Amino acid sequence: MPEIVTVGELLVDVLAETVGQALSAPGRYLGPYPSGAPAIFADQAARLGVATAIAGAVGADAFGKAVLDRLRASGVDVGAVRVLDDATTGVAFATYFADGGREFLFHMKDAAPGRFRADDVTAALFAGCRFFHIMGSSLFSPPMIAAIRRGIALAEAAGARISFDPNIRPALLRAPGVAEAIHEIARRADILMPSEVDLAFLCPGEEVEAALETLLSWRASRVFLKLGAAGSRYADRSQRLSAPPFATTEIDPTGAGDCAGATFLASLLRDLPLERSLARANAAGALAVAKRGPMEGNSDEATLSAFIADAAKPAPGQEKRG
Repeated sequence: MPEIVTVGELLVDVLAETVGQALSAPGRYLGPYPSGAPAIFADQAARLGVATAIAGAVGADAFGKAVLDRLRASGVDVGAVRVLDDATTGVAFATYFADGGREFLFHMKDAAPGRFRADDVTAALFAGCRFFHIMGSSLFSPPMIAAIRRGIALAEAAGARISFDPNIRPALLRAPGVAEAIHEIARRADILMPSEVDLAFLCPGEEVEAALETLLSWRASRVFLKLGAAGSRYADRSQRLSAPPFATTEIDPTGAGDCAGATFLASLLRDLPLERSLARANAAGALAVAKRGPMEGNSDEATLSAFIADAAKPAPGQEKRG
């Protein structure tokens, strides 16, 4: 039985090869890479030994096979993923810019992810579940919003808690009901995992400390704030913690926040100390950005532990001398 369940988009990413390459112009592209924020999250949690399941839809095509093969290899339960003969797997085209910005072009609403319905989310999926994890990027259409609302009701009925990564995507905010659903679910979540962009969306005009207080005035008892290259912060109603980043070479930032969030939640499920949980989450994010492709930098327990241990070693010439 899965400890973590997630519902949402499964797709492939096709990445512009050159930084600054416009999606509106011809160019070279790399991929397909298995992707989708909930799929990246599930893949990372499963690699860390947490029983994880995902529900969604893919087409009966090569892209769908690529995604499912990857998730199965990592140990994710994909039994609730529908494989549709009359739809294609979702695709996201992405390009990166020198200032760190990104642009996405999604093909989801009219592809297999857009065919997923509330009736596809069943009570059996949540048997034994401890966390239902939701990604804001999955709230891209009214049917998917309805499916996730049903998932919340079923998860709560099963005694599971709700974790939510708002994962704000400007391109998706234009869709009807998306912004409202993000605000609604943020107020129903037990754990919130925002980025700085998400924090500004949820608490416009507020400084970080004030925004954390606002989030904790809702239902959430924990906030894991992802700060990218600046590390992360943690807040609950009794304490605040900060964790520094790990040195890394950024190649592809997509999926890093998903990996960090999955690692943080997996660490909580294993009752690890908060300081260690934050360090592990930051390390997972650092490993993720160092590989091209949203899931290609995902890490298992051995890789994560080795990376943290190596980072703790003194630099050459700085060793203690007796």
